[in-house]
Amino acid sequence: MQNPGEELVGEYLKHILGCDFVEYNLYTPNIQGEIDVVGINTKAEEVYICEVATHLQYVKNNQPDNIERFYKKFVKNIRYVEECFPNHKAKFMLWSPIVKDQSPNAKHNQLRDIKTIQEQILAEFGVEIEPVINQKYSKCLSELRSYAGNETKELKSPIMRLFQIEEHLLKHIERLTR
Repeated sequence: MQNPGEELVGEYLKHILGCDFVEYNLYTPNIQGEIDVVGINTKAEEVYICEVATHLQYVKNNQPDNIERFYKKFVKNIRYVEECFPNHKAKFMLWSPIVKDQSPNAKHNQLRDIKTIQEQILAEFGVEIEPVINQKYSKCLSELRSYAGNETKELKSPIMRLFQIEEHLLKHIERLTR
């Protein structure tokens, strides 16, 4: 079962990026592991491969493990796409709402970790990783809220339904106070 962070990403892929199919925690048997969220836009022949980290604070042996962990995940994801979607344009994304940019001299820096991951993957595979973090993550949430607020049919996702209720309530209250 997906967590709320993964569900937000999946709903964004469906409603904003036009994916026809979204799968959560996709187990990849030939390439051991799983992918948090995969979306397929059949018309555009695009596949979105998303890793979701609500807290970008992975630790191994009491040391931050963001770089090694996500590097391995994206290598696995790239191999999966090469095997299963060779004719689709692949977009790889890392979603995390709060990514800290500690001082430049800090031993550990989450934003620097993401840049390192991006550089390694680009250098080795020619693949770009799109970070959806901080302000961009917030913008995506706003887009989902706006979508939900303009939709009149009941949305099936509990998160989207909550956004829909909140947005319609705000409009209703605004009309009451005029």
